[in-house]
Amino acid sequence: MAFINTIISMVLVPLFFCPYLPFIQIAKIIYPEKEVISLSENGVGSAEDPVYLTAHRGITAVAPENTLPSYEKAVELGFYSAECDVQLTSDGYWVLNHNSDTDKMFCQYAEISETTLEELRTYTYKYGANFWQEGLKIATLDEYLDVFVGTSTRPQIEIKTDGNDKLDVIVDELIERDMCGQAIIISFDIEQLKAVYNYASSKGVDIELWFLCDEITDEVIATANSVGGNMWLSASYEKNTTASIQKALDAGIGVSLWTVNTIEDAKMLYDMGVRYMETDILCN
Repeated sequence: MAFINTIISMVLVPLFFCPYLPFIQIAKIIYPEKEVISLSENGVGSAEDPVYLTAHRGITAVAPENTLPSYEKAVELGFYSAECDVQLTSDGYWVLNHNSDTDKMFCQYAEISETTLEELRTYTYKYGANFWQEGLKIATLDEYLDVFVGTSTRPQIEIKTDGNDKLDVIVDELIERDMCGQAIIISFDIEQLKAVYNYASSKGVDIELWFLCDEITDEVIATANSVGGNMWLSASYEKNTTASIQKALDAGIGVSLWTVNTIEDAKMLYDMGVRYMETDILCN
């Protein structure tokens, strides 16, 4: 695999990015920048009662998902939070990528858990708005967190690995930056959230945790409440009804819905009482 990736990096990628060949010009047509859609300009939310928007994998309208430019743009636009996905490399670094492999986003293929950070840093993006910008490389959790230091935008970290390996590293990096009160850690795995809660408590800090789920049920609400601390639900908008969403609101647990991408859906949720939404394209 390393040999194949070397060939791709040294021969095929330069050809793909060559300005005198059609490949990169075609890519620029396929992946144009997009305009974000303003909620406030369409009558959703107010200064007194706003919608708190999370940028799903960053502002992917202007940069590939899970890249530093997408998060820098989220901070610039004043988003409430910006969500990332973290995976562990073979040498124990947390890096930003949604999938466990690099196939979707990069020219080269590898399983992240079987690849070193140094090797991953040689990979070239092939997908997303402005993926051809110079110097764009896979980001580490350290680099991601540094984007938010001293800002009002909250880093939101989704744990994508199985098990509890090196979850303490995430907490320690937040402690090091004095960001425990700013950050949000999210996962579909309640045991991971319990481990984060217990470790953070042992260090004398409190971190807001969001339990990811598909459909909101009584069991899901009870599971979230069993952890303790500042626990929320982050649920699929597509897989819930107004009744199940109302169930969470009535239970008094904090709730955010993903992924909300139209003014109509945002207004419906806002009118129900939902104030926290994750989006690819909306802004305040």
